[in-house]
Amino acid sequence: MTDLFDLTGKVALVTGGSRGLGYQMVKAFAGHGADIFITSRKIEGCEKVAAEVKAMGRRAATHACNVANWNELDGLVAAAYAAFGKIDILVNNAGSSPLAPSSLDTPEQLFDRIVALNFKGPFRLMSLVGSRMAEGDGGTIINISSAGALRPRPQIAPYAGAKAALNAITEAFAFEYGPKVRVNTISPGRFLTDVSKAWSEEHKLNGTAALRRSGRPEEIVTAAIYLATSSSSFTTRSVVRVYGGIA
Repeated sequence: MTDLFDLTGKVALVTGGSRGLGYQMVKAFAGHGADIFITSRKIEGCEKVAAEVKAMGRRAATHACNVANWNELDGLVAAAYAAFGKIDILVNNAGSSPLAPSSLDTPEQLFDRIVALNFKGPFRLMSLVGSRMAEGDGGTIINISSAGALRPRPQIAPYAGAKAALNAITEAFAFEYGPKVRVNTISPGRFLTDVSKAWSEEHKLNGTAALRRSGRPEEIVTAAIYLATSSSSFTTRSVVRVYGGIA
C-alpha cells in the first residue's frame, strides 16, 4: 500500500517547535520524511531539537524569533527560505495562556501580549508564507488553536478570544490563498506538556471530558500529519477537535 502520510521532500516550519506539542509535531514530521525549520524565542532549545532531527537523517535549521513581535517575522521567513528554498508546511503552534484573577483585573500589557502571540503573530506569518505558497507550488497551513476558543472560561477570556479569532482567520486565509493552499486548525484540549507541571492533580485528570483524562503529547501528531499530507487534499477551513470530548 502507498504510504498515505509520506512527507519526503517537504519542508515544515514549526513555531514553538522546541517543546510541548510543537516538539511532538517536529519529530513526527521528520519521522515521515520532512525537513524541519524550528523556531522559538530561545535558540538553545531549537538547536537541541534540530540535532535530534538530523540524527533521524533529515535536514534541520533554526532561528530565534518572538512570534508576538510583528517586526521579527519577516526575518524568520527570510531565514527559512534561505535555508531550504521553500516552505511546504507552516504550523502556527507558538502560544501561551496565562491566567488573570478576573477580566476586570486583566492588565492591558498582559492582554496585548496574549493577543499578539496567539493571534497577531499567526496572522502575519500566514500572510507572509501563505502568499508565497500561493504564488508557487502551494502548501498547507496548520493553526494550533485551543478548546478554550470553543468552550471559553473565566480567567482565560483574552486567550479564548485570541484563539477564536485564529479560528476565524483560518477560514479567511483558506479562501484568500486557495485552491493551492489549504488552511486548517487543530483545536487541542488539555495535554500533559511542560505547562501541566503547574496543574493540580484534579485538573490533570480532566474528569469532565468524555475520555476522562488529559491527552498525551504524542496524541496530537496523527491529526497534524493528516493535515500536513496530501491525504487531506480535500480538507480546508476545518477545525479538527483533538480534545478528548471536553464538556
